[in-house]
Amino acid sequence: MYYGQITRADSANGVGMRVSLFVSGCTNHCKGCFQPQTWDFSFGSPYTKETEDELVKELQRPFYSGITILGGEPFEPENQRELVKLIRRIRRELPTRTIWMYTGNVYEDMLPGGKRHIEVTDEILDNIDVLVDGPFVEEKKNIGLNFRGSENQRIIDMKATRKEGHVVLDPLSN
Repeated sequence: MYYGQITRADSANGVGMRVSLFVSGCTNHCKGCFQPQTWDFSFGSPYTKETEDELVKELQRPFYSGITILGGEPFEPENQRELVKLIRRIRRELPTRTIWMYTGNVYEDMLPGGKRHIEVTDEILDNIDVLVDGPFVEEKKNIGLNFRGSENQRIIDMKATRKEGHVVLDPLSN
């Protein structure tokens, strides 16, 4: 896996102060994407054990609420297989930090039988707090929305969604 950028002290991609990891690789190719360079799976730098250590060390700083993982597309199969390791480590070492993920897919595509479901998808979905889902749709762009770019995208409370068995929107969706 490659990543395009790590942003420290990010307040634009989730609630509170966050570390944001922009992974590389995306086959969605949304019209009007704000980072089309991240479509390339080899864009940026290789994601290594040292990269993971750097992220975890940064997240230990007391002013962080958590991490946001976006891209590119975190739910590309090759990215999921690497990101699940980071998510496991954060849950183990920093259990009070929240984990937000963005995807250009819809949640339903990540359920068993869906086009984005692989062997680690359920573990990822069970261990993140918020999923912002849906493709960016240029015709539905709205700069007044919280934490998303177009009106079709949803901010999903993953703990409630996994417990209830259906999508539960986060109050930030309003």
